[in-house]
Amino acid sequence: MNRFSALTILAVLTACHFRSSSAPEAAPAPVEPEPSPAVVQNQSLQRTIEAEGFSSKGTIEAVTEVPVYSRISEQIVAFDMKLGQRVKKGQVVARLSQAVLNDRIARNKAELEKAEYQYQAILMGQGYKRAELENAPEEIKRQARINSGYNTALASLRQLEHELTYCTITAPVSGAVSRLEATLYSAATPGVPLFYIVDTDHLKVCFDVLENELHKFQTGTKIQVISVAYPSEVHEAAVSAISPVVERNGMVHLEATLQPHPHLMPGMTAIVTHAGK
Repeated sequence: MNRFSALTILAVLTACHFRSSSAPEAAPAPVEPEPSPAVVQNQSLQRTIEAEGFSSKGTIEAVTEVPVYSRISEQIVAFDMKLGQRVKKGQVVARLSQAVLNDRIARNKAELEKAEYQYQAILMGQGYKRAELENAPEEIKRQARINSGYNTALASLRQLEHELTYCTITAPVSGAVSRLEATLYSAATPGVPLFYIVDTDHLKVCFDVLENELHKFQTGTKIQVISVAYPSEVHEAAVSAISPVVERNGMVHLEATLQPHPHLMPGMTAIVTHAGK
């Protein structure tokens, strides 16, 4: 091969290399981001609503929420529960200090003993011997108990002993502790709730419908309830109450009884659907 041929081949190879190295690389195809679980849930909820043909935003509420009170003014020394804890009716949920009541009971016992001594002295002053006091007529003994203050002292002691039982507070209903209003070692005050117990086994959904849609509903009408928190779960409910009043905005308030479920709780936002069948 002569010198001219070699130079020609070298020039061709150099030009090919220059073109291949200077050519821009193809941009990678954009990757579509996967939708978040929240978006997927919302899309599923929207498809369900559109399929039903009717929807209304509602709120899940408890049929019963019971405040728990103290009957006496004493310091709270124990809370045997916490927020959200389930309790049974009659279960001990709080305890109050017994120190003040125990002191008062001790003093009243001393007053009762003194009154009993006065009672015996009155009967003995009327000629009855100590060993025969019980044989005195009932009317004589009644007057002696009144005059000695025995009846008053005995009633006061029994009242204090009864109040001592108020230091142990029990749950009036079964349910879950929903709101704590008092704190440990604070003073319990009669008439002021310590906390609330919500009956999570009896729930309802409250929602509004337009006046022109009211004909679709009556007591017992079956509806479906989808909570925003769990849009893949559909819960059955039955209309239990319909307001007899149309509000100024043309809405009518309805309530429906729900079957209990672990994922349903008071305060949840829900979508009520009805196929219109």
